Amino acid sequence: MQENYKEIIFGRHPVLDAVRAGLYVDKIMLQQGTRGEFEKEVRRLCKEAGIPLLVVPKERFGKWVQGNHQGIVAFIAPVAFHRLEDVLPGLFERGETPLIMVLDGITDVRNFGAIARTAEVCGAHALVVPAKKTALINAEAMKASAGALSHIPVCKEPSLVNALEYIRQSGIQVLVSDLQATSYLFDLDLRGPVAFVLGAEGEGISQAVSQLADTAFIIPQAGQTDSLNVSVAAGMMMYEAVRQRTKNSW
Repeated sequence: MQENYKEIIFGRHPVLDAVRAGLYVDKIMLQQGTRGEFEKEVRRLCKEAGIPLLVVPKERFGKWVQGNHQGIVAFIAPVAFHRLEDVLPGLFERGETPLIMVLDGITDVRNFGAIARTAEVCGAHALVVPAKKTALINAEAMKASAGALSHIPVCKEPSLVNALEYIRQSGIQVLVSDLQATSYLFDLDLRGPVAFVLGAEGEGISQAVSQLADTAFIIPQAGQTDSLNVSVAAGMMMYEAVRQRTKNSW
């Protein structure tokens, strides 16, 4: 599948310079078999910057670049990434009530973009995603979001477990959807600080992440289909939060 990035940087010096300059690198591909000081430096910089590093066969590079790639390619994201610890304090300082969407393993760019679009419309304050196993923020994701990804912070975190622990310590209620839950979404009080956690279709939320939830709920349904599309479910969650927070102002 074509990566569809606006910019790709390749070659040893250009890639390392891009990382050191603080460009918004979404991921780096390193050629399998690369060894020595260069490999160590790449791994060190990626770890410090929280950039996913993937080791791939030499044959893969031909689909991205035609020039002398020197065994390394960097994909530059069209948006800036944020850290949750930089975003949350500002919300409380401004007197805002946080509405956070945590995306656990959602790799489909269309679903990711659709969630971002609804999140921006609903006034959500951030999308929190893992550094690995998440949708690529490329031109397709930007299109699916209708440009919303340019306006809502995307917090790329090395560990969702640590991010959720920080969210809870900040006084934000962590909520997950569960078909076995007994509480309905519409019965929850969403007027306070809330973080909804969404898992990938098929796999759902990882066990380590679900264990950090304060409350599990179910979205009422009358049909026979087992579950909703994740972006549709996300929209229902966010609009219920908006409804509760704004109904007295209508």
